[in-house]
Amino acid sequence: MNSNTLEINEELFTDEIDSTFNKVIDILRAENIFPDSVQKQMLYSHLKAMVIRSHTNEPLPEVEIEMFDEISKSSHKLAEDVVKWFPALAYEETYLLSVHFEVAKENELTEELGA
Repeated sequence: MNSNTLEINEELFTDEIDSTFNKVIDILRAENIFPDSVQKQMLYSHLKAMVIRSHTNEPLPEVEIEMFDEISKSSHKLAEDVVKWFPALAYEETYLLSVHFEVAKENELTEELGA
Protein backbone atom coordinates (compact mmCIF):
# COMPACT_ATOMS: atom_id res chain seq x y z
CA MET A 1 0.00 0.00 0.00
CA ASN A 2 1.31 3.42 -0.97
CA SER A 3 1.85 5.68 2.05
CA ASN A 4 -0.39 8.29 0.38
CA THR A 5 -3.22 5.80 -0.10
CA LEU A 6 -5.68 5.16 2.68
CA GLU A 7 -7.17 1.70 2.50
CA ILE A 8 -10.90 1.82 3.20
CA ASN A 9 -12.95 -1.15 4.33
CA GLU A 10 -16.18 -0.27 2.51
CA GLU A 11 -18.08 -2.97 4.42
CA LEU A 12 -17.92 -0.74 7.50
CA PHE A 13 -20.23 1.70 5.71
CA THR A 14 -22.67 -0.74 4.07
CA ASP A 15 -25.56 -0.08 6.47
CA GLU A 16 -25.13 3.70 6.23
CA ILE A 17 -24.86 3.54 2.43
CA ASP A 18 -27.96 1.35 2.10
CA SER A 19 -29.93 3.50 4.54
CA THR A 20 -28.93 6.69 2.71
CA PHE A 21 -29.87 5.18 -0.65
CA ASN A 22 -33.27 4.03 0.61
CA LYS A 23 -34.01 7.45 2.15
CA VAL A 24 -33.07 9.18 -1.11
CA ILE A 25 -35.27 6.82 -3.16
CA ASP A 26 -38.18 7.54 -0.77
CA ILE A 27 -37.65 11.29 -1.17
CA LEU A 28 -37.53 10.97 -4.94
CA ARG A 29 -40.74 8.90 -5.00
CA ALA A 30 -42.46 11.55 -2.91
CA GLU A 31 -41.45 14.04 -5.62
CA ASN A 32 -42.70 11.68 -8.38
CA ILE A 33 -39.15 11.05 -9.58
CA PHE A 34 -38.50 7.44 -10.50
CA PRO A 35 -34.94 6.51 -11.48
CA ASP A 36 -34.65 3.46 -13.72
CA SER A 37 -32.42 0.53 -12.74
CA VAL A 38 -29.27 1.96 -14.36
CA GLN A 39 -29.89 5.37 -12.78
CA LYS A 40 -30.38 3.67 -9.40
CA GLN A 41 -27.03 1.89 -9.78
CA MET A 42 -25.28 5.15 -10.63
CA LEU A 43 -27.01 6.96 -7.77
CA TYR A 44 -26.05 4.17 -5.36
CA SER A 45 -22.44 4.40 -6.49
CA HIS A 46 -22.39 8.17 -5.98
CA LEU A 47 -24.05 7.94 -2.55
CA LYS A 48 -21.56 5.25 -1.56
CA ALA A 49 -18.69 7.57 -2.48
CA MET A 50 -20.36 10.44 -0.61
CA VAL A 51 -20.78 8.39 2.57
CA ILE A 52 -17.16 7.27 2.43
CA ARG A 53 -15.93 10.82 1.72
CA SER A 54 -17.96 12.03 4.69
CA HIS A 55 -15.83 9.80 6.92
CA THR A 56 -12.46 10.19 5.21
CA ASN A 57 -12.72 13.92 4.46
CA GLU A 58 -11.40 13.20 0.97
CA PRO A 59 -11.81 16.42 -1.03
CA LEU A 60 -13.71 16.62 -4.29
CA PRO A 61 -11.86 17.66 -7.40
CA GLU A 62 -12.60 21.25 -8.36
CA VAL A 63 -16.17 21.61 -9.64
CA GLU A 64 -16.99 24.13 -12.36
CA ILE A 65 -20.35 25.43 -11.13
CA GLU A 66 -21.31 26.92 -14.49
CA MET A 67 -21.48 23.40 -15.93
CA PHE A 68 -24.63 22.89 -13.86
CA ASP A 69 -26.61 25.89 -15.14
CA GLU A 70 -29.27 23.68 -16.70
CA ILE A 71 -30.03 21.79 -13.49
CA SER A 72 -33.43 22.78 -12.12
CA LYS A 73 -33.69 24.55 -8.80
CA SER A 74 -35.85 21.71 -7.49
CA SER A 75 -33.22 19.05 -8.28
CA HIS A 76 -30.50 21.18 -6.72
CA LYS A 77 -32.64 21.77 -3.61
CA LEU A 78 -33.21 18.02 -3.21
CA ALA A 79 -29.45 17.50 -3.49
CA GLU A 80 -28.81 20.23 -0.92
CA ASP A 81 -31.19 18.50 1.48
CA VAL A 82 -29.36 15.18 1.10
CA VAL A 83 -25.85 16.64 1.36
CA LYS A 84 -26.86 18.39 4.62
CA TRP A 85 -27.07 14.91 6.17
CA PHE A 86 -23.26 14.86 5.91
CA PRO A 87 -21.78 18.03 7.44
CA ALA A 88 -18.24 17.03 6.45
CA LEU A 89 -19.03 17.13 2.71
CA ALA A 90 -18.28 20.12 0.52
CA TYR A 91 -21.23 22.15 -0.75
CA GLU A 92 -20.09 21.43 -4.33
CA GLU A 93 -21.28 17.86 -3.78
CA THR A 94 -24.83 19.22 -4.23
CA TYR A 95 -24.14 20.01 -7.87
CA LEU A 96 -22.84 16.53 -8.64
CA LEU A 97 -25.73 14.83 -6.84
CA SER A 98 -28.34 17.05 -8.48
CA VAL A 99 -27.44 15.61 -11.88
CA HIS A 100 -28.78 12.20 -10.79
CA PHE A 101 -32.09 13.76 -9.78
CA GLU A 102 -32.38 15.87 -12.92
CA VAL A 103 -31.75 12.90 -15.21
CA ALA A 104 -34.28 10.75 -13.35
CA LYS A 105 -36.90 13.52 -13.68
CA GLU A 106 -36.73 13.00 -17.45
CA ASN A 107 -38.08 9.46 -17.13
CA GLU A 108 -41.62 8.84 -18.20
CA LEU A 109 -42.16 6.04 -15.73
CA THR A 110 -45.12 5.19 -13.61
CA GLU A 111 -44.65 4.45 -9.94
CA GLU A 112 -44.98 0.73 -10.66
CA LEU A 113 -42.24 0.78 -13.31
CA GLY A 114 -39.98 3.04 -11.27
CA ALA A 115 -40.18 1.00 -8.09
